[in-house]
Amino acid sequence: MTVLPCGDEVLVTGASSGIGEAIVRQLRRLGTTVHAVARSEAKLHTLAAETGCIAHVADVRDHSTMTALLVAIDPDVLVCNAGSNFGGSIGAASEEDVENLVDLNLSSTMQIVRSALQGMKRRDRGHLVFIGSIAGHHALTGGNAVYHATKAGIAAFANQLRIDLCGHRIRVTEIAPGRTRTGIFAKSAGDPILAQQQFLDGYEVLEPDDVAGIVCYALMAPAHVNIGHVEITPTLQVIGGLTTVRNDQTKFKR
Repeated sequence: MTVLPCGDEVLVTGASSGIGEAIVRQLRRLGTTVHAVARSEAKLHTLAAETGCIAHVADVRDHSTMTALLVAIDPDVLVCNAGSNFGGSIGAASEEDVENLVDLNLSSTMQIVRSALQGMKRRDRGHLVFIGSIAGHHALTGGNAVYHATKAGIAAFANQLRIDLCGHRIRVTEIAPGRTRTGIFAKSAGDPILAQQQFLDGYEVLEPDDVAGIVCYALMAPAHVNIGHVEITPTLQVIGGLTTVRNDQTKFKR
């Protein structure tokens, strides 16, 4: 019996930790076949042993490997979760920092979708899920301009895909979480202890399972229902608010 309306062959990227791992675990509890893709071989094989998912050790930026994998698996559902960040502002970033983040967060996602769509169109059935961020929709405090740009790209990509795929029974969902207890803050801050103190200690934040639950909810909606965009934040986190700096409070920032 098919559990998900669009089919039960699911591929999840960035699957070895955080939100990706939680998605794999929840989908396996539903009884779906889950192909888990990540670079961390040890974590991925542990996850496979615990859940029965099918492990694929691969870097999503390796387009030839990912294309071959997607052709072989021909998934009904694609969950694009892999992503990262780096600390500091774009002015302090290297050329390599910028290129790597754009490639990982945005370009590789587009390439993966390009490959996955062939089978979905042939079957006239499928579901594309993108784990974006509130950073893709709102300007926030902190020097993460490149990350914001990549997540805004994901939001725009998802919006346009719905238009481009209109007439096909292929659903497109973007999930935009707020502050979630994942390792991305350590990458942003450059120090796990500092990240814990600055972003997590003393705060009620989302857990990876909270986001995974929304993904499963969207996947399990009736086939004629497309949940296009979900913004999920902790109850005690709000987006917005206007800051105005007085003349005597300004300072030179590089």
